[in-house]
Amino acid sequence: MSTADQLATAAAGSAAAVVSRFNAAWTAHDLPGALALISEDCVFESTSPPDGERSTGIEAIAAAWQPIFGDPASRFTVEEMIEAGNHVVQLWRYDWGDGHIRGVDVFAVTAGKISQKLAYVKG
Repeated sequence: MSTADQLATAAAGSAAAVVSRFNAAWTAHDLPGALALISEDCVFESTSPPDGERSTGIEAIAAAWQPIFGDPASRFTVEEMIEAGNHVVQLWRYDWGDGHIRGVDVFAVTAGKISQKLAYVKG
């Protein structure tokens, strides 16, 4: 991470603080709030089998996340968060209707914004 990135991340708070704000937006079903916390070139890889679907950039990620944010019955619960420098690993449970899945996200935070969110689920 460059010195400029380190300074920007420090100004925004730790990587875990950035991801915590992101999680609050997910909990509130606040898509614009979540998108405000990702970088212009953010990479998101979904849990779709077999290798996940890759979306890059705010527009593509907004389209990928819209169905989740648009479902008021869905709920995302963080079970554990582990910070390692500019990376955060997060264990979670996602509930909808009468179903649920558990999984892990691997985040990278650059210049105070999420630059990568890779999602994995238990199969």
